[in-house]
Amino acid sequence: MTRSLLFAMLFAALPVALPAAAQDLAVSPVAGSIHMISGQGGNIGVSTGADGFLMVDDKFAPLADQIRAQLEALGEGELKFLLNTHFHGDHTGGNEVFGVETPIIAHHNVRARLMTEQRRGGQITPPAPPAAWPVITFDDAISIHFNGEEVKVLHVPHAHTDGDALIFFTGSNVVHMGDTFFNQRFPFVDMDSGGTVEGIVAAGRAVLAHVDDETRIIPGHGPIASPSDLETYLRMIEETRAAIAAGIEAGQRLEELQAAGAGEEWASWGDGFISTERWIATLHRDLTE
Repeated sequence: MTRSLLFAMLFAALPVALPAAAQDLAVSPVAGSIHMISGQGGNIGVSTGADGFLMVDDKFAPLADQIRAQLEALGEGELKFLLNTHFHGDHTGGNEVFGVETPIIAHHNVRARLMTEQRRGGQITPPAPPAAWPVITFDDAISIHFNGEEVKVLHVPHAHTDGDALIFFTGSNVVHMGDTFFNQRFPFVDMDSGGTVEGIVAAGRAVLAHVDDETRIIPGHGPIASPSDLETYLRMIEETRAAIAAGIEAGQRLEELQAAGAGEEWASWGDGFISTERWIATLHRDLTE
C-alpha cells in the first residue's frame, strides 16, 4: 500500500474501500473489563460487562460488521455508548453506522468538525452524515458510570487536534489515549486542525500524573503500552525536538535537518505512517510557526 493511499484512508470521514487483506481485526485483553480491537484504523477500546458494551472509537465504516462480530465474541449485551477520542476518519468512520443505535459522546470540537468541511493542505473532506455526529458533547470533562466503574473522559487542548479526549477506565486501571500516543512510532500532529507538539507532550504528562506501574495504556496506533513506554515516547519527542531546535538556531535548513535524521535510537520509529523526514518537518513547522 502506498503512503498516499494510506493517508487518504486514514483521514477520510466517509466510507472507503479497503483492501481485503487490511480488513482483519484482532481482539486483545487489556486489563479488567477492557479489551482492544486492533487492525486497520485506530485502536478501539471496549468495556464489557453486565451493562453491555461501551466502545471507544470505531475505525472505518466498512469494518462495522467485523467490529460487531468481535463484540459478539466478547459476550452478550448491547452497545450502549460510543466515545470518540477525536474526529479523524480512522477513529470515527464507523460513527455513521453505530450512531444510529447508540449515543456518541465527544468533545464539542469533534462534533463541530464532523459537521463541517475540513481542509488539510490540498485535501478536502466533506461533512460526515448526521448519524455520525456526536449527540452528547463536553468542554473539559465528563464521566460515565458503566460496568461497575467510573469512565472519566478528559479533554486535552491542542494536542493531536483541538478536540482530543483521554479515556480513564478507573476500575480496570486502563487509559485510552487516542492519537495523543503513537506507541513505538512517530506521531501525526494535525496542526491544520489545532494540534501542537507541546500539547502532545502535555497530554502524555497528564496521563503519567494519574497512573501507576500497573496501568495499561491503549494508544491510538501501536501495541498495548505501559507507562514506561509512554515515558519513552515523550523522551523521543523532547529529544528530537531539542535537536531540531538546535539545528534551526544554527541556521540549518529543513532539508539539512532531514538528511541528518532523528538519531539511531529512533530510526525504526519512522517505519510507521509518519516517516522520519515527515516527523522532522512536523517539528520544524511547530518550532518556526
